[in-house]
Amino acid sequence: MKKYQILMVLVILTIGLKLQGQPISIKTSSVSVTEKIDKNNWTKWSDFVKAEILITIDGKKNRIVVNSPEIQVFTIKSYGDKTETNTDKIIPFDCTDNNGSKCKIFVITRKKEANRMQFYINYSDVKFVYNIYN
Repeated sequence: MKKYQILMVLVILTIGLKLQGQPISIKTSSVSVTEKIDKNNWTKWSDFVKAEILITIDGKKNRIVVNSPEIQVFTIKSYGDKTETNTDKIIPFDCTDNNGSKCKIFVITRKKEANRMQFYINYSDVKFVYNIYN
C-alpha cells in the first residue's frame, strides 16, 4: 500500500507539473544542510533536525513555496526532465528565490531506501535537504 501511495504521488507530481495542474503540497519531517568549504569540498551533512513544514509546488504560477519559519518563494524558470537510475527517480527544477539568487531544486525518490522521498534546494554555496513524509 505504501509503495502504491508513493507511486501515486510521483505520478501526480510529474503529470501535474507537466500539465501545470493543481498545486501539489508536500509535508516534510526533517532537514539537513551542508555548506561549501572551497571550490570542490563541502562540509558533512548536518544531522537531520525536526522540520514539519509544508512545501507547495504550483505549476500554474511557476513557483515553489517552502513554508519554513522564514517563508521561501522560488520562481520556476524551467522544468527539467524526470530521470531514473537504478537507485533514484529525480525531478529537477531551475529556480530563482525571492532575492533573485539562482538555485536548483530536486524531488528525489530513493528507490533502494524503501522509496524514501527527499526535497533538495541547491545553491552554489549551500544545500538543504528535507525528508518528505510518505
